[in-house]
Parts: sequence; C-alpha cells; structure tokens
Amino acid sequence: MGRLLHAVAAAAAVCASGTAQASEPRAVLQGELAPDLRARIAATVGEADTPVENRFEARRRARAAAEDAIAVLRSEGYYAYVVEPDVSESDPPKPIVRVENLVRFNFRDPAITWRGAAPTQPVQAAASAVLGLTPGAPGRATDVLAAEGRVLALVQKRGYADAEAEPREVVVDHADASVRPTLRIAAGTLVRLDGLEITTPGRTDSRWLRRLAPWAEGSVYDPDSVAELERRLLDTGVYDSVTVALAPPDKSTPAGLRPVVVSLAERRARSIEASASWATREGVGVNAKWTRYNRFGRADTFAVTGQASNRDSRAGVELSLPHWRRAQQTLRTTASGYRVRTDAYDETGIGVAADVTRRYGRASYLTAGSASFFTLGASADVSRTTERTPSVLTTLGRDLVTLRTLADLALDKSNDPLNPTHGWRISARLEPSLILGDSNLPYLRAITQGIYYQPLDSRARTVLAGRVRIGRIVNGTVDQVPASQRFYAGGGGSVRGFSYQGVGPRLSDGTPRGGLALVEASLEARRELSQRWGVAVFVDAGAVGSSAPVDFGDSSLGAGIGVRYNLGFAPIRVDIATPIAGRHGQPAFQIYVSLGQSF
Repeated sequence: MGRLLHAVAAAAAVCASGTAQASEPRAVLQGELAPDLRARIAATVGEADTPVENRFEARRRARAAAEDAIAVLRSEGYYAYVVEPDVSESDPPKPIVRVENLVRFNFRDPAITWRGAAPTQPVQAAASAVLGLTPGAPGRATDVLAAEGRVLALVQKRGYADAEAEPREVVVDHADASVRPTLRIAAGTLVRLDGLEITTPGRTDSRWLRRLAPWAEGSVYDPDSVAELERRLLDTGVYDSVTVALAPPDKSTPAGLRPVVVSLAERRARSIEASASWATREGVGVNAKWTRYNRFGRADTFAVTGQASNRDSRAGVELSLPHWRRAQQTLRTTASGYRVRTDAYDETGIGVAADVTRRYGRASYLTAGSASFFTLGASADVSRTTERTPSVLTTLGRDLVTLRTLADLALDKSNDPLNPTHGWRISARLEPSLILGDSNLPYLRAITQGIYYQPLDSRARTVLAGRVRIGRIVNGTVDQVPASQRFYAGGGGSVRGFSYQGVGPRLSDGTPRGGLALVEASLEARRELSQRWGVAVFVDAGAVGSSAPVDFGDSSLGAGIGVRYNLGFAPIRVDIATPIAGRHGQPAFQIYVSLGQSF
C-alpha cells in the first residue's frame, strides 16, 4: 500500500513538473485575430523543442509557421489574407508570423450533383436536407468535408451500398467573398440483400447462424443491419474475431440480390482458469473454472466451476445458450452445491436455476452503453441453514426448500462498464419466494439501485459519482425469513469502512441479525492524475432495519480515500476507509482491493 501511494505522489509530481516547464511557441503571432482563431493557429504552429540559435534557423521556423497559419486560415474560410514570416532584431532572434487583412468568405449556392444514375427522389430530398451548408455561413473547408460525409452515409443507409464521393468542386470567388461548393456523388444502384455466405468452416451450426441475420431475403441494404449481425456474434464471446461484410457486386445472385459474407475465427474449444484471493477476515480463497465452447454449434458455453474459501465454497455447472429461440435473448441454466459460513449464519445446500435475459438496444453484452436488459428466471434450493435465535441465543437449524422466481430490469446509459465517466444506470429486481419445510412462508424480496456519473470538466478527468440502493422484504418477520435471504450491509461494494455484514442490527452477543429493509448511499469524487494513476475520496452510508421503515438514527457512515491504477481496459482499485458513525466494535480501518470502480 505504501509503495502504491508513493508511486501516485511521484506521478503527480512528474505531471506538475511537466506543466511548469512548458516550451516556447515555434513562432510569435502578430496581428488582430479573434481569440479562438489565434488559439487554433497557435496550437497548429506548436512549440519548439530547442531554442533558436541563429537568424537562419529563426527564418526557417517562421516560414514553416506561416504555412501552418495559412492552412488554418483556409480551413476556417479565410481565403483573402496577408501572412508574412519575419525575424525579430533581438538576440537571440525570434521567429515571427504576421497575419493581416483577413476577409472571411461565406457559403453560397451549395449543391449536390449525381453522377450516373440518380437515387430515388425521397433519397435526393433527404440528402439535401442533411447537407447542412447554410448560405451566408462561414465557408469552412471542414464543413464541406463533413457535409460530404453526411450525404454519403445517408445514401448508403438508404440502400445504395456502393455510393462513392467523386472529386468535389469548390469555387472560391474573391469578387464577392463567396465559397460555392458542389458535391459530386455516384450513388450506384439500389442493393437488396440475400442470405449469408459463410466462408470459414468450424464448429458453428450454419442453420443457427443464418437465423441470426436481422433482415429478410430481398430487404433493402442497411449498414446498421449488417453491423448488428456482427454485434450479435461478438456478444457470444466464443469467437476470437468476427467479420461481416456485404459481398462485392460480382457476387450478386441471378435475382440481383447481394449476399453478406461472414467469416469467423473460433476460439479454442476449451479453457482453464484459476485464481486466488486473500482477506484478513476470510483467509485464502481459490477459484477454478473449466469451460467448453461451442459444443452444440450455436455459440454455447458449458462450464464447470469450483470455489473454496472460509466464507463461501461451492461447485457447479453452467450452460449458456446465447440468442436462444430468438436473437438478443440468452438462456442460462445452473446447478450447484454450496456451503456458506458468515458471522450471521451458516448454510449448506444444493440448487438449480434457469433464467432468460432479453437485450434491448444496440450495445453489447460485453460493453455497456445505451442498452437495457430484462431477465425472467426461476430457481429451487434445498438447504440447511444454521442461525442464532434472538431470544435465548441458541443455534437453530432449519431444513428448507426455497422456490423462487425473479424479474430483473437494468437500464444502462453509462459510457463504460468498468470505468464510467458519464451517464447513469438504473436497476430493479423482484424475487417472489416460497419457503417449504420446517416453516412455510411466501414473501417478496425487492431491491432497486440508481447510479449517476457527472464529469466536472470537458475531458472527464474529475468525475463525481453517486449511488443509492434501496431494498425491502414484504411479508413475514425478520425471524421468519431465512437469515441467508435477509438484507445486510458493509464491505467493499456496500458501506466501506465496515466489514462484510458489519452494518445493521445485532443480537446481544454481536451476531449480525440482518433485516427486512435496506438503504445505502455513496458519493465519490474521482480524479485522474495521469494516464495511469488516479485518486478518489468517498463517503458511504447505510442502514438495515429489522422491520420497515429503516431507522436512520441507527445509520452507519464510513469515509476514505482510494488509489486507481488504469490497466487500459479497467482500473485496479485500492481503497482504505474508516468508520465515522455506527462503528459497533468495527476495526479502525478496512482495505479493499478489486478490479473496476466501486460502482
């Protein structure tokens, strides 16, 4: 931990040092320029790595800087100008660029001409609508290029897959200070799609693959549909690479349809994973996983898992069938045996479960952003739970059969699954359950969570993140509901500064009792110090109620600081936190290490 903090301090010092020793500009700008134009020219001219040693070198730099200034002026619509490179009389001499007599040219009569066969009238009208070159607006070259890109993208999306931009004509008229752009677009012919042409042999069932295509034979070409098929295949996680592309025109069928070529590189059929962990309260833990990919030829995944630790040991099997019965729908089935030992209860049992997750939106299962997921499922567990009774503090064993269904909705509008900097996430989960055995009880477990990310600067180097989590169990008393199903709080993903199950009501001997209601809230400020290093400060709060509503007078509060080291795809998180309120005999501090942000 000490080395990590020293590394962060060193990184921050390097960043500060680099800022203090800024280089000199490659040339001094002179002339009356608007602030934004001056800033852009200065950024393009750049800074000098070494000082000027003689007038010859100063004049060479001034000429190069003048060429850069002219390029910026023309890109911004200034086609009448005086740009003069010069050298100062000082010692050492300084390169100078004088910019004078600026005249900004404006757009007039922007147009599109169609080379060869023109597309349909609706497509022509839509292309004119997205052109976006308003007469009288500054005649920026970048605006012309952007307009050409918009027109070309629209024409291709409307089914003209072979559309190309030919050399455009841009007339710069100094007589009236105007820029008259004419885009020349060769639309080609309207393309209609055929089925798939699978070029790579492998374990994948071609019949299943063909059903994934999000278009019908004869549909007008849409690049988004072709891209969606690629996303659907990448979502499965069983391919090293996926390429989906429209076949060239010479591959057209006699009916004039174009197939879509799919090339797959399948990953190795099997993999073995292993990991280990250590915690001060839980000791050593080991995990192992053997996975078989694409056994049934439909991008399926079959896994055998094992986990051993003082708190949670289990072994099981899992089968995942992506795009089950329809695209963007995954069936997951599991069977496992487990033994859980916590301060609040011990539980041993076996269980089976199945759920179906439906994805909405174009984001991937593997990458968050603008997507929603809805899950329906059911499970059955046969278990023996050992817990403490509140009255006489004796150990009570309960043999139970738990039948459970679930409905889970998750909306993700954040920009990254492991290191988000803006956006929000909302989730809600309902678990209607029925207990049979030593006691019979139907109850409903509900939990919802909202997270929001607010960047405080344009580069999102400083981010404010907030989280609120609320849970409630309806029907039954806290003693009727099995201890393993009650709410607990505390730990790295809950209220930092407290141990696992360290927040909430306790029996007289200190055993966590759990509760029927839960409220948690977190506020965290994250600051990026360099490309790799970052820091965070945070405050977490939580309360668990034996009955509803939660007694906020018995809330627990923790605060701390953290260090982040960015691996490129996600940060390693090291947090140290201390209890501030509701300590209840907790240690003075807790340390948490994990991959990804806390929320």
